[in-house]
Amino acid sequence: MLQLILGGARSGKSRLAEKLATDSQLPVTYIATSLPLDGEMNERIAQHRTRRPVEWALVEEPLALARVLQENATSDRCLLVDCLTLWLTNLLMLNDPDRLVAERESLLDSLPALPGEIIFVSNETGLGVVPLGELTRRYVDEAGWLHQALAERCQRVVLTVAGLPLTLKGTAL
Repeated sequence: MLQLILGGARSGKSRLAEKLATDSQLPVTYIATSLPLDGEMNERIAQHRTRRPVEWALVEEPLALARVLQENATSDRCLLVDCLTLWLTNLLMLNDPDRLVAERESLLDSLPALPGEIIFVSNETGLGVVPLGELTRRYVDEAGWLHQALAERCQRVVLTVAGLPLTLKGTAL
């Protein structure tokens, strides 16, 4: 089953995804896409680490997400990817549009063949004011297109607001 958990900053999306992964009763591999670029990001990463059960496996991959999913997905495992918008940011910062397109298409093309439970976490960025600056607008556009394509392929899509899940597609939580 493919699930997409969307929400704004501090909406509870990661906590919900972690609960769903635990509730799956499968061994969990947490796929972290973040890069520890500064002290504040290091603190966020540390908070996520302390929240995760120690028995969860960890794979850190900022760019080649499809490859990591293909290497780790099995019918008896749950993969939790946190988060897609950080992954997208990493690709945008490469300033290589061909790599962004290739990685995005590789991810989307790989999904139908992936076994097991896969939970994607991502920031919903399209609910606010259109941002100033070309790169920021491109980020919002790319995130929106990625979310639409993923939502089409996922069996469940959930929007999390104020810690409350609203099921947009699939079986309600």
